[in-house]
Amino acid sequence: MHQIWATQSTLRSEGWLQSRTVDVVDADELTRLAGTDAHQGVCARADGYPYADAAGFLAAEAPLIVALDEVQDVQNLGAIARTAECAGATGLVIPERRSAEVTPAAAKASAGAVEHLPVARVRNLADFLADAKAAGCWIYGAAGTAEAVPWTTPDYAGGIVLVMGAEGDRPAPAGRGLLRRARGAAAGRPDLVAERQRGRGGPALRDRAGTHDLRVVLRLQGRVHSVHRP
Repeated sequence: MHQIWATQSTLRSEGWLQSRTVDVVDADELTRLAGTDAHQGVCARADGYPYADAAGFLAAEAPLIVALDEVQDVQNLGAIARTAECAGATGLVIPERRSAEVTPAAAKASAGAVEHLPVARVRNLADFLADAKAAGCWIYGAAGTAEAVPWTTPDYAGGIVLVMGAEGDRPAPAGRGLLRRARGAAAGRPDLVAERQRGRGGPALRDRAGTHDLRVVLRLQGRVHSVHRP
C-alpha cells in the first residue's frame, strides 16, 4: 500500500493502523477518495491485484483448480473464490476477456479469500485446459443438462480442473468444446457433471451452486484418499 487515509475514530479503534503512516481525513473526504460511502472509515491506494501464473498451478502435485468460464458478476467471482480457498484449492483461473476481474467488490465478496487464494488470468481458457490435460489433470465441467452425470459418479482422484461458468446452464461454448476434447477416453471418465442447483434462481445463485459443487469434490477426494492410504 502506497498511502492510507482514515477517519480519526477509525485510527483510534483499529490497532493495525497504529504502525502505519495514516493521513487523517473526515468521512466526506474519505467518501470522495474511495468513490463510495461504504468505506468503513478507511481506504488506501495500492497496486493492482497481483495475478498468479496459471502454469504454476499445473506444477503442483494433484492440483485442485477452479476455472471460471465467462463468469462476469464480481459477486459470484468473490463467493466462489471464498469457497475455493476454504476447500484448499490450488488456485482459481479466469479468462482475460469477457470475465469478471478481481476488484475491490470481488475481494469484499470473497471475505478476503483472494488475498490467500492465487488467482490467474489466461488469454485463452481452452488453451489452459489443454495444457492441464497434457499435465495429467482431469477436467470436469459443471452443467445443468441431461447428459451430465451425478456429482457422485466421478472419484475425483488426481489433479482436477473444475470448470464453472457462463452464468447459465452449462460452460460457455469454448470451454464446453474443450471439455469434449479433453475427456480421458481410456479411463472413460465423464466430462460433464450435474450442477447441484435447484429451483429457478439462475445466474444469481451461481455462487451457491459452486459452493456445493466444491464441497462435494472435497468430500469425495477425502474418501478416495482414505481408501488408497496404506
